[in-house]
Amino acid sequence: MRHSKYLLLCLLSAGPQLPAAVKLPALISDHMVLQQNVPVRIWGTANAAEVVTISFHEQKVSAIASPAGKWSVFLNPLKPGAPTDLTIAGENTIVIHDVLVGEVWVGSGQSNMEMSVERSKDADTEIAAAQYPKIRLFTVKRSVADAPADDVIGSWKLCDSTSVKTSSAIGYFFSRELHQKLGIPIGFIHSSWGGTPAQSWTSAQALEMEPALKFISADWDKILTNYPAAKDRYDKALETYTEAAAKAKADGATPPTAPRLPVGPGHPNTPSGLYNAMIAPLTPYAVGGVLWYQGEANASATHALPYRRLFRLMIEDWRQNWNQGSLPFLFVQLANYKANPYWPLLRESQADALELKDTGMAVAIDVGETNDIHPKNKQAVGHRLALAARAKVYGESIEYSGPLYRQVTRDAAGLRVWFNYVGSGLTAGGNEELKGFTIAGKDEKFVQAVARIEGNTVVVSSPEVTDPTAVRYAWADDPSGNLMNRAGLPAGPFRSDRWVISVK
Repeated sequence: MRHSKYLLLCLLSAGPQLPAAVKLPALISDHMVLQQNVPVRIWGTANAAEVVTISFHEQKVSAIASPAGKWSVFLNPLKPGAPTDLTIAGENTIVIHDVLVGEVWVGSGQSNMEMSVERSKDADTEIAAAQYPKIRLFTVKRSVADAPADDVIGSWKLCDSTSVKTSSAIGYFFSRELHQKLGIPIGFIHSSWGGTPAQSWTSAQALEMEPALKFISADWDKILTNYPAAKDRYDKALETYTEAAAKAKADGATPPTAPRLPVGPGHPNTPSGLYNAMIAPLTPYAVGGVLWYQGEANASATHALPYRRLFRLMIEDWRQNWNQGSLPFLFVQLANYKANPYWPLLRESQADALELKDTGMAVAIDVGETNDIHPKNKQAVGHRLALAARAKVYGESIEYSGPLYRQVTRDAAGLRVWFNYVGSGLTAGGNEELKGFTIAGKDEKFVQAVARIEGNTVVVSSPEVTDPTAVRYAWADDPSGNLMNRAGLPAGPFRSDRWVISVK
């Protein structure tokens, strides 16, 4: 009895339980990299009205926590230097150790961004050589949310043979080249989820404001409406499967295929669900740019064409929410793969985003694999993204893009195609005849064309087309085009026409 009274007295004297004093988001932690040359936000939570002071290098700045317990401050633009501790002091003191200043990039998308170094080309060699303590890697744990979250789960890791194994291959190869060429620390924040569509990575506010994309929410509403019945069918199928699998195991037979859980609440394809959970919490953190590799999940009859508006919307949405102006946004065009007839149209929709300021595209139709949607040569893709960053973001005078279609003119011999990003000249890869071009007249029937390089143009013709009207290049899911510039960068797929695409 005396023990119980003593315990009660202690509880009463303690008063109401207050939240812990200063708390920080996962990104603000040991080994982080802060973005150079821009104001850098440091933020977190504390008790209401608590004074929080941040000290870093020779800067000291304070904030008072709001009634909701939130605070944030900005550090003046920073320059790279030796690792330094950052101190946050309020009612408690937190010291963030080994903080570097350099360039910070975010990588997002679906499985080809998610694909790890250990699954990439020459994995053992690459992993053994991955000793870059000034490259820091942060992987966001996959999650879905109905509303913008305040934080993510993850931590900064020094790049070494252990941490790099499961890190994004594209992120690592991109970061390695920037680190080697710029000579400064690189932080890479990886936030992706395989098999997910772009609408999952776009905020609800942005999607709601675009009339052309209303069908996305309408389609999702139908999925949610039909989910209870679909879940009931799944539960019954699962029960049948469980019994059949147990019997097959007892009989030494091959078990049947398990039923798939239907799409529904909490699924990663939820419109805005991944933006809320895996992007919104990152937006207070100052970064230098974004890498994006996604599109496979939108390469369908319903989405391939509207993707050009969705993709632009997503880029503009992220830029608005990061509030860093026209944040550099570099993306990978879909690689060659025997997939479906909508891939060429999806690639065209991707290339359309190049009309936005401060964007760049890595063409990948020469490094894919016909029968594998996850090509292993992520080194080439990371290199091409790094070339774009070095040229467009860091001002290097280098060739960073393969030839991209500009216009077509009539020629006595057929059609003459003009390109941007010719660089030092056009060439046919492998010293072979130029291939991948088709040509059509007003009947819109394309046939294989004869193509030859003349200066910085390509002349395309066919004896089967006497009055040519349109030309296409590498217009297939798994094309065989070999046009490139002398820097070895492949030409992007294109069509000069805007005829309605008929897919059979």
